Amino acid sequence: MTEHRRQNRASSVRPTRAGGWHRAAGFTLMEILIAIAILAIVVTTALASFNAVFSTTEVLDDSANLYEMAHTCMKRIVFDLTSIHIGQRPLYKPPEFDQPPDPYRLVASTEETGGTGFAQNLRFTSRAHLPFEKSSREGIVEIIYYLQATNNGYLELRRADNPYPYPDFEKKGSDPVLCKYVKSLSFKFLDKDGIEFDVWDSDSDEFGYATPVAIAVKLELLNKAETHTFETMVSLPLIRQRAE
Repeated sequence: MTEHRRQNRASSVRPTRAGGWHRAAGFTLMEILIAIAILAIVVTTALASFNAVFSTTEVLDDSANLYEMAHTCMKRIVFDLTSIHIGQRPLYKPPEFDQPPDPYRLVASTEETGGTGFAQNLRFTSRAHLPFEKSSREGIVEIIYYLQATNNGYLELRRADNPYPYPDFEKKGSDPVLCKYVKSLSFKFLDKDGIEFDVWDSDSDEFGYATPVAIAVKLELLNKAETHTFETMVSLPLIRQRAE
């Protein structure tokens, strides 16, 4: 019995190169648990880093798409306004009380949209026709920018494009969407003296039956509770001076 114990004790140790003795290779339960804990920490940290990278990439993609959409929208508005058509004097005559309004008038008004506050509509005529539904008809068209509420609580900027004879305006689902996720859209109108107005009516005596000389456009888009603002100023190539 004593000899058997000695053999067991001898088999559990090995001589080292330095002449010492140590236990045979192996891990205790505590060492295994510590290794598992360290591995779990490393894996958790790595996954968190990957999630942060993917989340950042997603945010960057969303922002890039938003900026591209805003750029396209503002570019369209600028092109429409720089292609504006107006009735010039002496051909232009202010309409009488019982006469229809000037078909080439420029009118900007405000209205409450979807309970989200007041939004602006802008109506003018332009040569920048966008044909849809295989229509190749050209000429001076009536363009109306307006905001429409959606079911998800956002606003959409839509563009109505109607050839002559211009129908009574009504919002239609077939009107193309220029921009989504709109928080607000505003126009500022500058007269020849640089005075700024929030609304305009070129068929009104208040404005001397004139058109603005420039229009400032401000578009705010909402992306995951973060607001992005885009602004531009358009000098109109055609204007009608104020009647004195």
